[in-house]
Amino acid sequence: MGYKVGFKDADRIFGQLQDEYEIWAPKRFVGKGRYSDTDLIKYAQVASVKEIEYKEKSDFPAKEVLSPITQSLFYFTEDEFIESKAGSKKLLIFMRPCDIHAQHHQEKIYLQNGGFEDMYYKRMNERVKIVMMECQEGWDTCFCVSMGTNKAEDYSMAVRFGEDGLSFQVKDESFAAYFEGMEDEDFIPAFVEENELKVTVPEIPDKEVLTKLKDHPMWRQYDKRCISCGACTVACSTCTCFTTTDIIYNENANVGERKRTSASCQVKDFTNMAGGMSFRNRAGDRMRYKVLHKFHDYKARFKDYHMCVGCGRCIDRCPEYISIVATVNKMAEAIEEIKAGEIGQERG
Repeated sequence: MGYKVGFKDADRIFGQLQDEYEIWAPKRFVGKGRYSDTDLIKYAQVASVKEIEYKEKSDFPAKEVLSPITQSLFYFTEDEFIESKAGSKKLLIFMRPCDIHAQHHQEKIYLQNGGFEDMYYKRMNERVKIVMMECQEGWDTCFCVSMGTNKAEDYSMAVRFGEDGLSFQVKDESFAAYFEGMEDEDFIPAFVEENELKVTVPEIPDKEVLTKLKDHPMWRQYDKRCISCGACTVACSTCTCFTTTDIIYNENANVGERKRTSASCQVKDFTNMAGGMSFRNRAGDRMRYKVLHKFHDYKARFKDYHMCVGCGRCIDRCPEYISIVATVNKMAEAIEEIKAGEIGQERG
């Protein structure tokens, strides 16, 4: 079913939805960008259509709704612990197709990895309904077509933002009542068919090639180029690494809370272990780890698709202008060199 909805009617529908849902969407924060006089676009709760930023790509992904940068898991005393409470309302999240695919990747990591379900993620994920934001053209750093994430089918509603109102496609019957009396429209969302950026994702044929690729000298350029700030992984829609910290309250050393905080494999001390051991101490080694995880390891483990969804946020956020597309294309060339026996070895 499709409907044409004016802005006033859309705000009325939003008001009704908020009785049952928290509505999350990309929102512009004026003057809050990383440079002077620039804005920040990130996910936040919205109460009206005019708050949704749909003309530009968000700086940070929708994953922050389900897996916040920091969250309290439970509170404890010396005798017991109490789990943090989940919200009572459901979550209605406006996402682009690539972020819908990214959510499914996150589900694999949190709910299907090693036979363990992360209860804190699961209880959030079970409350989610998705509104797909139509994305017809993309931006100059997007490469979703190359990754096969330019189209999505699993959503409750789809929306197109127009100058005189919104077009909705309603697939979930539970939302149909909100559109009673609205003008019918035969709306089918369009999708990006071609990006400016294209990536050649190579297949690594065997373990021997993989081992030689890890030692390939191409990774050494990133020892100088990458400053290990972690901005790429914070902006990534599929990164899931985190650390946990026990916060002890000053007034009572036996009382506190455990927090989960997003972590980055690109930060120097990420691999530090008890006893003083540390791995991947060069920036190039950390870059290799990230790139192979996105474009080999995840697919090899789950036997379906690559982890990267081609949103391009890592390119947008990198202060050193490192392009993951250029990096993967170089990796494809390196694999061909290895297969042809043309590469010398340098131990990484």
